[in-house]
Amino acid sequence: MDRRIFLGILSGGLLAAPFAARAQPASGGYRVGILSNVPMSHPRGARLWGEFAQALRDLGYVEGRNLTIENLSSNGRYDRLPGLAAELIRDKVDVIVAPAAQNVIATKAASATIPIVMAGIGDPIGSGLVASLARPGGNVTGTSFLTSAMVSKQLEILTQIVPQARRLAVLVNPTNPGMGLLLEQAKAAVQGLGAQLQRIEARSSDELDAAFAAMTRERAGGLFVPLDGTFIVHLRQIVSLAASARVPALYGERGYVDAGGLACYGASAIESSRRAASYVDKILKGAKPADLPVERPTQFDLVINLKTAKALGLTVPQSLLARADQVIE
Repeated sequence: MDRRIFLGILSGGLLAAPFAARAQPASGGYRVGILSNVPMSHPRGARLWGEFAQALRDLGYVEGRNLTIENLSSNGRYDRLPGLAAELIRDKVDVIVAPAAQNVIATKAASATIPIVMAGIGDPIGSGLVASLARPGGNVTGTSFLTSAMVSKQLEILTQIVPQARRLAVLVNPTNPGMGLLLEQAKAAVQGLGAQLQRIEARSSDELDAAFAAMTRERAGGLFVPLDGTFIVHLRQIVSLAASARVPALYGERGYVDAGGLACYGASAIESSRRAASYVDKILKGAKPADLPVERPTQFDLVINLKTAKALGLTVPQSLLARADQVIE
């Protein structure tokens, strides 16, 4: 997101009480808020936030005893984020965890003081969320990755799977404020790979059929589906449409491959959830986000579904299979 846009949002935000020492929980224990895009009722939401809760239990925080977790989800509707962030602040949570840049931006706009933990977002410096990775400043810290390097790697893997493709499509949600930067990075990466990029758009489940029809008309040889909360909510529909169109697709989240998609590459969402819990623990024990360095992911998921590759008539290079964390046969 453009820094000026972020500052404009921030200037109209609500301010909460200053940081306070959190060495002892308030009556009823600590309160941790989660501002997510995928609800707990969704299998991916249940798994990721279940891992987060388990990591907190491993650190001695037990729901109903010394901890309350309040999980609010936009369900892929980014326009709901400011209201949900304000709701968490009204509920006087001690710390808020947010798994996407737009969620962190909405939360920081609502409070410049309540600690916010990023769970694996891209480019927090460019988004104006932190001053630097080593010394974040302000009330935001957590884990992050460089989106340009990630997008370049994802498209490189896609072209290794379909080396003959000269036109690659990218599925974009125009309501996601981070998609503009991602598109610029994807265009640069595709040009470097000697291909062309086709942008297809969908804001909701109802628009996915038209997006895939547009891709088919333009004869795209491959599809890239980046991380997006709306898309994850409808991942089974997207995987089904890709199969019907017989287009090889590379996804930014392994849930698609678990649902029958061809391949994925991205920072491990499970690792990000568990590492977010360690940040929460440090903050509840009195550490300030401004002093906690932003960490880069150490685990990445490269998962390839050979059953899907066979159905598409593809031969995945052995060099890529050897690098995969998991091969589904």
